[in-house]
Amino acid sequence: MGESKTVHSALVTYTSVISLLTLCPPFVILLWYTMVHADGSVLQTFEYLKQHGLQGLKDILPAPSPIAWKLIACFGAFEAILQLALPGKRVEGPISPNGNIPVYKANGLQAYAVTLVTYLSLWWFGIFNPAIVYDHLGEIYSALVMGSLVFCLFLYLKGHVAPSSSDSGSSGNFIIDFYWGMELYPRIGKHFDIKVFTNCRFGMMSWAVLAVTYCIKQYEMNGQVSDSMLVNTVLMLVYITKFFWWEAGYWCTMDIAHDRAGFYICWGCLVWVPSIYTSPGMYLVNHPVSLGTQLALFILVSGLLCIYINYDCDRQRQEFRRTNGKCLIWGKAPSKIVASYRTEKGETKTSLLLTSGWWGVSRHFHYVPEILAAFFWTVPALFNHFLPYFYVLFLTILLFDRAKRDDDRCASKYGKYWKMYCNKVPYRVIPGIH
Repeated sequence: MGESKTVHSALVTYTSVISLLTLCPPFVILLWYTMVHADGSVLQTFEYLKQHGLQGLKDILPAPSPIAWKLIACFGAFEAILQLALPGKRVEGPISPNGNIPVYKANGLQAYAVTLVTYLSLWWFGIFNPAIVYDHLGEIYSALVMGSLVFCLFLYLKGHVAPSSSDSGSSGNFIIDFYWGMELYPRIGKHFDIKVFTNCRFGMMSWAVLAVTYCIKQYEMNGQVSDSMLVNTVLMLVYITKFFWWEAGYWCTMDIAHDRAGFYICWGCLVWVPSIYTSPGMYLVNHPVSLGTQLALFILVSGLLCIYINYDCDRQRQEFRRTNGKCLIWGKAPSKIVASYRTEKGETKTSLLLTSGWWGVSRHFHYVPEILAAFFWTVPALFNHFLPYFYVLFLTILLFDRAKRDDDRCASKYGKYWKMYCNKVPYRVIPGIH
């Protein structure tokens, strides 16, 4: 079924899978409640639940409302139409284990621009007030939690009944198949790629839309937007812009090229991204902080620098792959290892492993500026409460685990060549430490 399920022991795998399946959905709602109705205080939410028990939990959980379903349906349909209708360059993804080469239409940046311009125009001309989204946020998250679970069940059934390619299969265990997914590249018809929609066009796009929503809501409440909210929003939008600028490169990453379409990826992008990733801004709506010009600029510039370094890491690797190693990295010819490997069909192929530039600092150095960027767009909330920093903690755990999974996958694929690479680049993520 894929490397994702063989990295950890069976006990760790089943424990983590069942824990995430059962705990993540209610956590999304509890985080929303704490940020919006409990001043970001975990202790306040805990005391409320301790005092009111199960009935208190029931009172917290908002039921999906018709307006929530309508907002989700309109947004999803709009993004699906843009994904199909906007022009874009033809891009081929990496060859799959079964020899399939996915083909994409790279129009994410256009879709991103159209989405933001449309959303802001609707507000500016008084056609739609984005504050409505914030006012119904709990109902929206409840609807996303429920609807996305049904969607993941659809993906499981589709993988059994109508897989889109030969890159599909079952582990024989429903829970594992539901969590990790059945298909690598599921599509509806020939052109609508489901993972591009869930990961990029719904997940990442909703992150940007909600960031703008929180700004507008604070403006309508207070008649102004605080410098803390501006720093948070600008950094997140720059990061998301970088993502869509680089979207074709994302299609070569573990999320798309190796992880299958199940709860882990698809539910995560449909629910976890719009709720958890946007949570620092969600907190700032009701808790504006005045940073002052100097501190705000320091945080902004530091965050922008981290985002640029993260982008430059990916740019170096893309250029190295595009030119087959015939390029300059930091003004010099790149250092590399020529690694051979055997496909599942028994064919011998070669890959180039970059060992200079950012990729000579550590094997996954690009995760360091990504984590730091998340810290810098969260730190405008200051340190009155821990919860705004949950995303930074989660991202750190996610990326360190991803680095381990990627290392294990590469060790299995490249064998002795990966050992050579690790000897040359000994640190996994943090140079000199880990």
